[in-house]
Amino acid sequence: METLQLNERVQKKNTDWRALINELGKDFAGRAGHYDQAGTFVFENYEQLKAHRFFSAMIPEELGGGGISHAEMCDIIRIMAYYCSSTALAFSMHQHLVAATVWKYKHQGEGAPLLQRVAKEQLVLISTGARDWLESNGEMVKAEGGYLFSGKKYFASQSAGGDLAITSAPWLDTDNEWQVLHFGVSMKAEGVTVLDDWDVLGMRATGSQAIQFDKVFVPDSAISLTRPGGKFHPVWDVVLTVAMPLIMSAYVGTAEKAVEIAMSIGKKYYRNQGHMHYIIGKLNNSLLSARTQWKAMYALTGNFDFKPDENITTDMLSLKTNVADAAQQTVSEAMEAIGGQSFYRKNVLERLFRDVQAAGFHPLPRWEQYAFTGERLLAR
Repeated sequence: METLQLNERVQKKNTDWRALINELGKDFAGRAGHYDQAGTFVFENYEQLKAHRFFSAMIPEELGGGGISHAEMCDIIRIMAYYCSSTALAFSMHQHLVAATVWKYKHQGEGAPLLQRVAKEQLVLISTGARDWLESNGEMVKAEGGYLFSGKKYFASQSAGGDLAITSAPWLDTDNEWQVLHFGVSMKAEGVTVLDDWDVLGMRATGSQAIQFDKVFVPDSAISLTRPGGKFHPVWDVVLTVAMPLIMSAYVGTAEKAVEIAMSIGKKYYRNQGHMHYIIGKLNNSLLSARTQWKAMYALTGNFDFKPDENITTDMLSLKTNVADAAQQTVSEAMEAIGGQSFYRKNVLERLFRDVQAAGFHPLPRWEQYAFTGERLLAR
């Protein structure tokens, strides 16, 4: 048994994760159009990722994971998006929850049991963060030994194929003060229903259906954090710092694929030959802007070696908006390079254009980010 475990550790350590995702990505690309047209979750892709232990690749080796760096996971997601944007974005949502827990494990000695479960069972963690900002939503009613949780969480990526929802809800405490409680809920728990409502413009295969919680019992022991409602809490300095680079990796990879298509088809597109060099030059500038600022994002995490700081958070959110803008601009300019043929669904670029539109909707959306950043800069 000890020899088998040792061999497994050696195998994980020696895995060339980038080469492996490039190999699996060929299958992802072959299925991407079908999943997009049907608007169904990328189940087959996830099964392949589980088989190769990608869901625990960033978990420390001593907990059963692959021990890769945060930056390497960002790059894996970027490569994945080159083949299938939806798979990459859904996968990034699991990884950002893993990343926040890895930070807690490294700096506070907490979170090991969850990370070990993910590594052992290849559990898929579902984020409901899009509806869990300062106030959160839903209802918590005190019950014996815990709470009864009710509410609906939209944009819950991977809810169609996930195992554990990491969520939160407001609670009016005994002092008549609003608190937000954070906890995990098994997707198999009584009262949990995944709705069939993910019929959207882009990222159609992320399985981001809303989750309906109806009086789901949450034991006291499941509450991982209690914070004041409506107020910024230092936990966001951790979550946003590790999450945003991973999430935006999906859009950088999408933009890179768009540029490749523009280059290969644009060379043959006779109508633009007189000014194609200008178009491609400008296109490269836009892509370089996305790539450079994305790299600045994950550099801020220092592979989990950072002290939570509101200054890092404000920079991270600003960079997130900039990368989203640059990725969207890149894909739009790629369409200009090949003209009207990019408007046809048979052209992959049409799907990439729809997928990249989602970039701006991740927390914080543009105007909320401007306000958040501006308020803090003026208060210094």
